[in-house]
Amino acid sequence: MESQSSTGRLQQFSEKTVYFVGILVSLLHIYFNVFSVLPTLTQNALHYSGFAILCGLIYPLSRSQKKERGTIELLLSLAFGVTAACCAIYLMSMEDAIYARGVHLNQGEWIAGIILIISAIEFTRRTTGPIIPVLIILALTYVGWWGAMIGGVFKFSGLTPETILFRSIYGDDGLFGTIARISSTFVFMFILFGAFLLRSGAGDFVINLARAMAGRFVGGPGLVAVFASGLTGTISGSAVANTASTGVITIPLMKKAGFEAKFAAGVEAAASTGGQLMPPIMGAGAFVMASYTQIPYTTVVLYSILPAVLYFATVGFFVRVEAKRTDIQALEDEKLKVFEVLKTGGLPFLLPVSVLIGLLIYGFTPTYAAGISIVAVIVSSWLTPNRMGIKAIFDALALGARNMVMTAVLLCSVGLVVNVIATAGIGNTFSLMITNWSGNSLLIAIILVGLASLVLGMGLPVTAAYIVLGTLSAPALYNPIVDGQIIQMFISGTTSEEAKAILMLAIPDKIALLNQPLSPETAQELLSLIPPDLAGTLREMSLSPEAATFALLSAHMIIFWLSQDSNVTPPVCLAAFTGAAIAGTPPMATGLRSWKIAKGLYIIPLLFAYTPLLGGSWPEIFTIFVFALAGLYAFTCALQGYMENPVGLPIRLLLLVLALALLKPSTLAIQGLALGCLLLVLVINFRKSGRSAQRSAAR
Repeated sequence: MESQSSTGRLQQFSEKTVYFVGILVSLLHIYFNVFSVLPTLTQNALHYSGFAILCGLIYPLSRSQKKERGTIELLLSLAFGVTAACCAIYLMSMEDAIYARGVHLNQGEWIAGIILIISAIEFTRRTTGPIIPVLIILALTYVGWWGAMIGGVFKFSGLTPETILFRSIYGDDGLFGTIARISSTFVFMFILFGAFLLRSGAGDFVINLARAMAGRFVGGPGLVAVFASGLTGTISGSAVANTASTGVITIPLMKKAGFEAKFAAGVEAAASTGGQLMPPIMGAGAFVMASYTQIPYTTVVLYSILPAVLYFATVGFFVRVEAKRTDIQALEDEKLKVFEVLKTGGLPFLLPVSVLIGLLIYGFTPTYAAGISIVAVIVSSWLTPNRMGIKAIFDALALGARNMVMTAVLLCSVGLVVNVIATAGIGNTFSLMITNWSGNSLLIAIILVGLASLVLGMGLPVTAAYIVLGTLSAPALYNPIVDGQIIQMFISGTTSEEAKAILMLAIPDKIALLNQPLSPETAQELLSLIPPDLAGTLREMSLSPEAATFALLSAHMIIFWLSQDSNVTPPVCLAAFTGAAIAGTPPMATGLRSWKIAKGLYIIPLLFAYTPLLGGSWPEIFTIFVFALAGLYAFTCALQGYMENPVGLPIRLLLLVLALALLKPSTLAIQGLALGCLLLVLVINFRKSGRSAQRSAAR
């Protein structure tokens, strides 16, 4: 009894400390994001310091100690976190002195720097597992030791230990560099905004609204999961958290309606993965992408909306087809009314989100917009029975900091890897390798990046996988995307004079051909004749700044979408495993089912690559969207062998052909014909359902 009492007191002490430290950390971030302007290094060092302490308090030395932490282990972890925080603050204060000495470190700075790097390795191990720590160790030893011992394109002569340590701490891509700044500003403020929304009751509102809007349709509980996960993704940005929060409601609902347990868990995992694709938060991906590409955050978010809708539509198609295949009807007890749900709980959700979107459109920074939107959450809650008082505000502050711990530690620590990639030029080398292996084929390059993302995703969280792959492989996708646009210029005969000037140097004997439209084969041949040293200049001169921007966005968006597949693709798929735990199903079998349902993750990036879905005119974008929606439905029906009724092998093959015609870039006439054929097949299949019902009634 004494031991249990001691454990209880220790747990209580730990939770109270996390609570109060979380409040202080959140208030500190609100201060320097909204009310003050601090130097980047200072801000990022304070950011890491706060979350180092929280990480020591929340995450034990071993995951087996999660429920029963010993007093000594807890105090040592807390002391380690506080020591790391003190080292970060000390090195922050010594920056000017180090530069005054000619970038030389004294003994105290050496010790503090080593402790900081060890803390980054240890805290990422506790929060995300062993993969990232191993990558950090391999990266740091590569530039200091074994890089000089290998041959080939990855040989690196090496840096001195002092240089490595200095760049790891003070470098633009280091521990307190660009990625840490993204974490301390955009990501934290949006996660805090989500915590305030959740504390105000937005989570319950999302579930109730989803049930009211979709619950009475055929397959309604599955559609509830899709709808709820999409809305929750706008305030969560985490596939695993999304699955855990909405899945405890939606998975039992689906099972009750008659869906197979594995299918229910797979739908929830696939839909929750889409939450990281749904603006405005998109995990940390949108912020990292905006920083990498220098494309405004609002642009990234705006052009992400319709692709996210396409993805959720794909999951919804699977639900609809499965419901028809297994004859699942709507639940009779779904009596929620949309208006009543909106009246009782909609204001604390809709008003702050509207304020956030409005401020972003008006031109305010995402950080400032999130800060004002937090105030809007508090104000709007006072117009409802669920008013947020001082206690609720403190709860939300503590919750926001707690939810941010893993992300903050991860984003700061992964900077150590990115710093090495930038220093050694590994990104350019890796991109050249992909280009060579793919033979300049965009499709093969996408497949190679997809395989790399899957392998990385087995051990890395989605954001980390995107950061590493974006750094390594973005040029390998950007170049063939631009080359495709250049070929289209050749085909249409609209080559600019600036491009012709470069081509005059590269292929003077072929320049006359460019005065007229060319066949695709001839255009491809001309492009292949251009020497590599002039190819880059041609890409710069051929496209307008706007076209080049969206080509870069397409490359990064492809990588970002492919990095999500680790959530639903075995052997390691955390969202699917979380859903399996709720449903009580085998994890691997559930992972395979979620992988099948999440096929949009692999199809929609092809639209980024081969169509102007990102960056085209809005009529073009909506045209692509409509045909893609129909194509994804045809693909789903072909895969499942069912529409409103079963379809045989010939019809399934026809549906695949129609899906390809609708998704592949083509003329409006061809795609219109394919859409007409799909509608005809659907009508015939639907009438078959009616005839079957009549025969059953006659009997």
